[in-house]
Amino acid sequence: MQSGASRADMWIMSHSSYFKAEHMAIIQGELSRLPDDAVNMLMSMQLKNPTTILLISIFLGEFGVDRFMLGDTGMGVGKLLTLGGCLVWWLIDLFLVSDRAKEKNFEAFMQALGHPIGQHGA
Repeated sequence: MQSGASRADMWIMSHSSYFKAEHMAIIQGELSRLPDDAVNMLMSMQLKNPTTILLISIFLGEFGVDRFMLGDTGMGVGKLLTLGGCLVWWLIDLFLVSDRAKEKNFEAFMQALGHPIGQHGA
C-alpha cells in the first residue's frame, strides 16, 4: 500500500500540466498535510485540460465555447454576440485561455480542500 507522501507525489506527477508552475508548491504543501483518503478523493476530481480548452478556443472560440466551458458565462455570451469581439477577442484568448483553465483548476483544487477562493496565499 502506498503512503500518503507517495500518493501525493503520484497526484502531482499526473496533474502537473493542469496547473501553473507557481501553484505547484502550494499544491504540494496542501497534499502533504492530507490523509490518504483525502488524496484519494482528489484523484477523482474533474479538472479542465488546458490543451483541450486551447483547441476548442482555436476552432470554436469566436462563439465563446471556450469561455462557457471554463464557467465564464458572461465572457462567453459577450464573445458569442460579438463573434469573438470581431475576432480580436478570439485572438487574444488564444494566448490567455490555457492559463485561465489552469487558474480555474487551482480554484477548484483549493475549494475541494475547503479554502475560500482568493485565500490560498499565492
